[in-house]
Amino acid sequence: MCILRLTHRCAKTDNSNLMAEGGISLSNAWILPFVIFLLCVAIIPLINHHFWDRHLWWFSLGFFCFPMVYALVFILGGPFIQKTVEKCMEYVSFMILLASLYVISGGILIRGHFRGTPLVNTCFLVVGSVFASLIGTTGASMLLIRPLLRANAGRKRTAHIVVFFIFTVSNIGGLLTPLGDPPLFLGYLQGVPFLWTIQLWKEWLFVLTLVIALFWLVDAYILRKDGKGIDLHHHDTTEKFHISGVLNLILLLGVVASIFFHGYFLRTVSGWPHFGPQEGSMLVLTCVSLLAMPVSHEIRLQNGFSWKPILEVMFLFAAIFATMIPALHILETRATSLGISAPWQFFLASGLLSSLLDNAPTYLAFLSVAKGLALANDAGFVFHDGTHVSAAILAAISCGSVFMGANTYIGNGPNFMVRAIAAERGVKMPGFFGYMGYSAAILLPIFALVAWIFF
Repeated sequence: MCILRLTHRCAKTDNSNLMAEGGISLSNAWILPFVIFLLCVAIIPLINHHFWDRHLWWFSLGFFCFPMVYALVFILGGPFIQKTVEKCMEYVSFMILLASLYVISGGILIRGHFRGTPLVNTCFLVVGSVFASLIGTTGASMLLIRPLLRANAGRKRTAHIVVFFIFTVSNIGGLLTPLGDPPLFLGYLQGVPFLWTIQLWKEWLFVLTLVIALFWLVDAYILRKDGKGIDLHHHDTTEKFHISGVLNLILLLGVVASIFFHGYFLRTVSGWPHFGPQEGSMLVLTCVSLLAMPVSHEIRLQNGFSWKPILEVMFLFAAIFATMIPALHILETRATSLGISAPWQFFLASGLLSSLLDNAPTYLAFLSVAKGLALANDAGFVFHDGTHVSAAILAAISCGSVFMGANTYIGNGPNFMVRAIAAERGVKMPGFFGYMGYSAAILLPIFALVAWIFF
């Protein structure tokens, strides 16, 4: 219960419960549980991977999630009770979405004569990046990661392929519609027109072109270097492209439709509940998928379907959601004192914090800061609360929140899902810091260019 003792000490020191203009002001020490958990995620698997795999559930829940919830509710109390309840509901909604997409996509088998060449892999990333804005980054990731892994099953090194897949399909590709990524969906609920983000196609195309071009070069180099022993003909060359599990493909579209209509009804129907209808419809669609195609079904077996990846994500994000509540509160109450006013500052600040915190509330926090700047309204609309922001700043917050979720495994929900599926299929994925090494080398220079050119 070390986290509980730490948070209890934090509540008694530094005048951490003083009332500030934005609400209760917390000591920065309340961020420590979140930081400690991230370090555990990064370091423990490197020291003892088997311990981490075997004991993750009780470690995440017993040392971080439950103690933090107790501290928030019974030590801080007040508005933190409501914050904790809201975050618990967000967690449940988040996990139902991931689980429904994971289960349903596990019943879709995409087969064909796919050889894991740089050209074929690049096509996967291009198609997946387009799908990400149509069916969401999570939906596109769950639909395409398994056929991509099968196409490269004969290659020696494939971790880089999965990392670039996370960069593009699981994050960057979702910029063009509110269905693509959760921050944009929240903006849509606040009053951003559904098609407003389409105008960000230049930033979307610029980043994807550079990342995918770099991927082709890296993949071609690694394939040449591995050279002998690579079997790119492990599939039947006569096998034609086909999709099995059409019912699950329809159910997958049903999940996307439930997200769209939930947002539509929230905007148009007075009193429409924020929690319940969307989650209930996803659960029904998931149950239909499992009833029509049980875990023992041949298609799920060929997909290598198991419950381990989704359970790993469930335990990890239980601790993340709980420990990030104080960090998000500190961001919300102190964001106006950060001195951020230029679009490039909003792009970098929202992006860097979205890499570590939940990108949806980070988006809302910086959107609130932007509303308070009293800038000229050139975005072409006003929010439901009558406020407005400039088009440049809204674009900066949107791009930063979506793009930089790719910087870490925890930056966006699909990231860990894809990593877990790949690891389950035998891919030697980089650890937490190893992945950040990829993002630092590939993404950060590109994001610096984006800030310079567009913002």
